Amino acid sequence: MAAVQNQTLRRSIHQALAGSPDLTALLGGLRIHDEAPPVANFPFITLGQSVSRDWTTGIENGAEQSLTLHVWSPFGGKKRVQDVIEAIRAVLSDRPLMLADRQPVNLRHEFSEVRLDPDGDSFHGIIRYRAISAPAQAVAA
Repeated sequence: MAAVQNQTLRRSIHQALAGSPDLTALLGGLRIHDEAPPVANFPFITLGQSVSRDWTTGIENGAEQSLTLHVWSPFGGKKRVQDVIEAIRAVLSDRPLMLADRQPVNLRHEFSEVRLDPDGDSFHGIIRYRAISAPAQAVAA
């Protein structure tokens, strides 16, 4: 079940980002990937690690998921990475995402960071989001 929830969250976030004309323009095209392509046009976004934690109790049923996004831009692209991070935050800010049979309670930005990648040739932005969800019928009640 956790793997399905993670895939659904990843797909929902990908669709939200891909549907943003501002983000697409900033990237120079639809450059949102599940994994970094072998040959990529910069800048681009990859969907990184996702983790799911069950917080079901005797009376409540729910899950917490986190997803890390990565932004890549060549050397000298620190400002571009920061701009892409801000565009991602604008798209996902408190956005309700469809998660199949689950209804998200909230989607929150946890942190962002921009650093020079160890390759010395590119900047790497890291953004982590946290989603708390419950079964759809529990949220509606």
